[in-house]
Amino acid sequence: MKTQLLVIGAGAAGLMAAGTAAQCGVDTVLLERNERPARKVMITGKGRCNVTNACSSLQNLIANVPVNGRFLYSAFSRFMPSDTVDFFESRGVPLKKERGNRVFPVSDKAVDIVDCLVSFAEKSGVKIINGRAAELIIEDGSVRGIRTEDGAEIRAEKVIVATGGVSYPQTGSTGDGYTLAQQAGHTVVPVKPSLVPLEAHEGFCTDLMGLSLRNIAIKVYDTKRSNKVIYEDFGEMLFTHFGVSGPVILSASSHLREMERGRYKIGIDLKPALSEEQLDARILRDFSENINRNYINALNSLLPKKLVPVIVKLSKIPMATKVNQITKEQRRDLAVLLKNFTVTITGYRPIEEAIITSGGVDTKQINPKTMESKLVEGLYFAGEVIDVDAYTGGFNLQTAFSTGRLAAQSAAAALGKGEAYE
Repeated sequence: MKTQLLVIGAGAAGLMAAGTAAQCGVDTVLLERNERPARKVMITGKGRCNVTNACSSLQNLIANVPVNGRFLYSAFSRFMPSDTVDFFESRGVPLKKERGNRVFPVSDKAVDIVDCLVSFAEKSGVKIINGRAAELIIEDGSVRGIRTEDGAEIRAEKVIVATGGVSYPQTGSTGDGYTLAQQAGHTVVPVKPSLVPLEAHEGFCTDLMGLSLRNIAIKVYDTKRSNKVIYEDFGEMLFTHFGVSGPVILSASSHLREMERGRYKIGIDLKPALSEEQLDARILRDFSENINRNYINALNSLLPKKLVPVIVKLSKIPMATKVNQITKEQRRDLAVLLKNFTVTITGYRPIEEAIITSGGVDTKQINPKTMESKLVEGLYFAGEVIDVDAYTGGFNLQTAFSTGRLAAQSAAAALGKGEAYE
């Protein structure tokens, strides 16, 4: 088979790239190893698909990409979140904005985003075929296509690698792109999980399994840096049998760059709307209404039922103590505990459970203005296979769309089918 452009991987970046190139008049083939495209997009945002983030500026967008954000300056400049919104809404998928500027389809169905991307590619003239790339064909310093795992050759003048990372391998993201990149001489920054649940030392996490906390604030402390606060957030979290998860925890995981058992602690403010003095007054009021009851029975209006015995134990006030016998100092200590309920992190959950992969093809070896390899002519990269990762909230899908778009436009221009972006 021969084509002008071969795109490897029919995820968010690959579908955007293939459709964009075909729109420019490029003969485009999209190779996907799964029977269905965009399987990972289907499960993003708990099946609702947080498609982008309607942040206010390019600088703000880059600030939400903690790893190699500046590398994305050109890609983001050419395709901003507003362009993503226009892309989907102009194709019949209305979007809505929620807390934190997260953008979702009005239907709350990720399948609408997937169907739109697939339709965009197909209607633009992309030929989608099933297969798995085994190795690049490189001749005289230029890419010339690929060989599939069954030995077939697909000859192409340009190749875009958009295979994703290694998170959620059941969706087909098993690191194929890293193998292809290394074959081309690229350095692959070691991969590790990002936006991933965290394991914790405290046994009470198992007792709290399934408990979801809303409207809480967290601070992440680095004990190797004199307990410096390295991240703060507000929102929701979840206790699990292994530790903690949920939106604020996933975002926090992006900041734990040098994971060591016990190095990081997360302080959870269970009552962020109240100062310690206000919380003490609230506790005093609750106690006055339960003055003859045991301590363990006096916290039900203050805390979720599942959390009460854990807090009682950590407060070191005997559970059978009568409320009217609790001292002012004990009450104040309880308020401090509720404002800084601490969890000690022991490690990440396995990379297979991560939303995205940190690490990937070294950005120093990719031209940020075109997404083309600096080592092999005609070879481009897009999406999660590159060593960039962002916070949760729609930023990673925006990265996929922007890099996929730029890679395609650059390849098309090199083929004489559009404007050059150098």
